[in-house]
Amino acid sequence: MVRFKHRYLLCEVVAEDPRYRHCIHERAVTAAAKGALARAHGDYGLACCSIAFTVKYLNAYTGVVLLRCRKDFYRLLWSALPLVTHLESRGQRHPCFFHTLHVGGTIRSCQKFLIQYNRRQLVMLLNSCTNKEERESIQKSLLGCSLQEVEEEQFQSAEEEDDCAETD
Repeated sequence: MVRFKHRYLLCEVVAEDPRYRHCIHERAVTAAAKGALARAHGDYGLACCSIAFTVKYLNAYTGVVLLRCRKDFYRLLWSALPLVTHLESRGQRHPCFFHTLHVGGTIRSCQKFLIQYNRRQLVMLLNSCTNKEERESIQKSLLGCSLQEVEEEQFQSAEEEDDCAETD
């Protein structure tokens, strides 16, 4: 049995108008990426990357997208992403572009990078605060974005499930 290795591209969809972020859907991202692949690398590049290409994670509020493709062909996808100029949804074209943040071998490594990236963004916001209320809300967000907290919450929920199973 052969294990196929994948690469995960963590990207940020940067829209000219942030109001269009809620219009981001998996189908639109897939169509835009495949269209860019076809323009950049032709049928060969599209066929190579389409074998295992999927959108694994999409957050329309932050514009973060996690794309998965085969390890052998991730460079084709990576080089085609700058050619995405818009996303189409419901017959409307929304101008945007993809900013690649990280390329990883596992979803977990991309998750760790995203947490660090968000923490750095919050620190930059903290430095540009104008009043005390803004500063306090950003400090609360900064303290809340810890991978250790997420792991502890998952551990606690697993313990609660075990306790519930034992009592039944």
